[in-house]
Amino acid sequence: MDFRTKAEFVALDNPDLSLNFQTDLLGISRSHFYYQPEPVSQYDIQIMNLVDKTFTKYPFYGSRRITDELQQVYHEQVNRKRIQNLMRTMGLETVYPKAKFGLSDPNNQHKKYPYLLKNLPITSPNQVWGTDITYIRLLKGFCYLVAIIDWYSRYVVAWTLSETLEINFCLENLKKALSVNIPIIHNSDQGSHFTSPQYTDLFTNTNVQISMDGRGRCMDNIFTERLWRTVKYEDIYIHDYRNFYEAKFGINKYFNFYNNERRHQSLDYRTPAKLYLEK
Repeated sequence: MDFRTKAEFVALDNPDLSLNFQTDLLGISRSHFYYQPEPVSQYDIQIMNLVDKTFTKYPFYGSRRITDELQQVYHEQVNRKRIQNLMRTMGLETVYPKAKFGLSDPNNQHKKYPYLLKNLPITSPNQVWGTDITYIRLLKGFCYLVAIIDWYSRYVVAWTLSETLEINFCLENLKKALSVNIPIIHNSDQGSHFTSPQYTDLFTNTNVQISMDGRGRCMDNIFTERLWRTVKYEDIYIHDYRNFYEAKFGINKYFNFYNNERRHQSLDYRTPAKLYLEK
């Protein structure tokens, strides 16, 4: 449950329970309760959708080349600074090392873990899980999707959709995944969501090894990157979901198909569920 949902339970006119008591009870701060996100214009959403489409196709493009792509291919009169600002909102980064920003901006106070997967043979389910967050376009706005994928089988163990970038949806998703099984290694980027003690503490008493991508190297989490490309081309871009709830229903239907029916060439035309559940 994200802070917006929790905030709905706060009663401003309750004579017996103070606002401080209610927000403390729900685990949200008063500043979060009063926070109103700066609205994103419809034009900026249009540009963000084009950025998402370009970045999904060319994840090695930085803001300079994305700007040029939008100018030359889509004839949008945008400058690089605007694209950089929108990429921060979307949480996008390129694959080469650089200072990171937005969604994947690491918190310097959070512990970073080494990358454990270089040259590691992946031989069984639940050996390695990978996770990431991606931007999901809607006809009216946008939202964010987090998923945990089993590297061996490509099986999506858990996924969660959120209207905000509050950490709660990542915590909820990890709890769902850990209720299914326990991996040997959990891999993510160095973003503040995944380096937060709130997130890493969920591995306490599980013996899970935590692995994190090198700075600016989203291809260290290659299977999740491929999942995003597949989801967007086979579902998001085709259906143009109108709102959050329609997207949640549609993505749920797609992941059921992806796990149980979609045959992968890289898996010798078996389904992810076939490898994940039956090995």
